[in-house]
Amino acid sequence: MSKTKSTDDSCSEFSGPEYGAMAHLYRGEIYRSTIWRTRLDATTNWSVVSLGLALTISYQSSEASALPLFLVALLIGVFLYLEARRYRYFNVWRARARWIEIHFYAPMLRRGQVERSGWMDRLAEDYERPEHHIEFRRALGRRLRRNYLWIFTVQTVALFGKVLGGAGGRMGFESLAIGPFPGWILAAVDAAAYLGLIAFTVYIWRMDKRRFAESPNPISMG
Repeated sequence: MSKTKSTDDSCSEFSGPEYGAMAHLYRGEIYRSTIWRTRLDATTNWSVVSLGLALTISYQSSEASALPLFLVALLIGVFLYLEARRYRYFNVWRARARWIEIHFYAPMLRRGQVERSGWMDRLAEDYERPEHHIEFRRALGRRLRRNYLWIFTVQTVALFGKVLGGAGGRMGFESLAIGPFPGWILAAVDAAAYLGLIAFTVYIWRMDKRRFAESPNPISMG
């Protein structure tokens, strides 16, 4: 008898106060995801501003060194690392909000019965034992695909445009030399790193595409 009652409770519709609690919970998750989204935009802005300063310094005159354009790539790489970490936290709140949208609001909008089923247990487990829903490498690849690969493209084109274009002054690979390292080595390192980023971005994109095809709702926690 108790087993039948438990089954009925698991499929019963939400009460009025429970609907209100779920609405407040959803609003809280949206708020937290918005805050972390703002933090993502901040690191992207830092990268763009840093690249702008490097472009200004290196292209202010024909005598200016191209070295700032190489060094700024290292700084942008640090910002990319920070943003990938922040994206993993952002994805926690976004995944929870998406989970509620699919299993709570979507049935409600279809004027169907919002049932108590396994999705609530999965959400409760995530609150009891929070964890990242995305690997760091996937977060890194997504941020590259959305923003940073374009920033690195501008940096690389500007670097080689500086050392190979124009005439006179210190134009050439010599303007990229630092200490015992000749300029052509740093240019080769920059080019190899850029090609590696492209390959990594494509690899993660194909991985996500395959996952999207296999899962009905890959964005959520399911």
